[in-house]
Amino acid sequence: MAAIFPNPNDPKLSRRLQGIDERGHPYETSVIEERPLTIYLNRQEIVTAMTIGDYPEYLALGFLLNQGMLGAADRVTAIDFDPELEVVVVRTAGPTDVEDKLEKKTRTSGCAVGTVFGDMMAGLDGLVLAQTAVKTSSFYDLSYKINHTPSLYMETGAIHGTALCQGSEVLAYMEDVGRHNAVDKIAGWMRMNDISAHDKVLYTTGRLTSEMVIKTALMGIPTLISRSGFTAWGVDIARQVGLTLVGRMRGRKFTCLSGQQRLEFDQDLDQVADESRGMRRKGAES
Repeated sequence: MAAIFPNPNDPKLSRRLQGIDERGHPYETSVIEERPLTIYLNRQEIVTAMTIGDYPEYLALGFLLNQGMLGAADRVTAIDFDPELEVVVVRTAGPTDVEDKLEKKTRTSGCAVGTVFGDMMAGLDGLVLAQTAVKTSSFYDLSYKINHTPSLYMETGAIHGTALCQGSEVLAYMEDVGRHNAVDKIAGWMRMNDISAHDKVLYTTGRLTSEMVIKTALMGIPTLISRSGFTAWGVDIARQVGLTLVGRMRGRKFTCLSGQQRLEFDQDLDQVADESRGMRRKGAES
């Protein structure tokens, strides 16, 4: 299967705007587009997400999977996208308990967020991630490849990237205005293409928060790495489920705060160039 990468040349994803620079001189720059996408599960409206608009089917399916609204037993029969209404409908062979639960919760309290987050946390109970070893040399290979991949971020900034990797190979690279959207696109792509998770690594440019850790664990991916830093709760959850969590990945340096047993230190650090501040990609912004 061919790898999938960002398309910075897609005219629908950004536009050129005129402004001035710090000296008051005319300046033209590319700015990322942001548009709403409403996601339905069968007849139930679930959420309206702000997104750049690419891969709406992957985003919708991945969001439902990562929020625990769809499980392995739920058979998806169709995913319909209406570009004019900016609506995606994910259809299943039968009704799901989430539809009824959300409808009742919204009707009684006006908010279903607590229910959804509770379901995500409950999905971690008894979760066992594969103990697949990961070579630290692959971290440096992936960092170089991703940092040098043509992307919307390099053109516009104000965007996050997430990549699904196997060893030193990048299988899928998604971008969006929210790091969670980028992860959801990866999850949807994996489900639609029947990609296994046990030997994969997820690379993100965003912070390693509790939600990022939960989504990665629920996807069954045992290792999550980032150029950015951690939150304490994110580390706590990673340790709870045995997820390998690597952050502050810049130059030859990184920090692992969970799942150290998977790491194979095979990289000669003398062969890795250090990274000066001027070399850092904009992707380190959070």
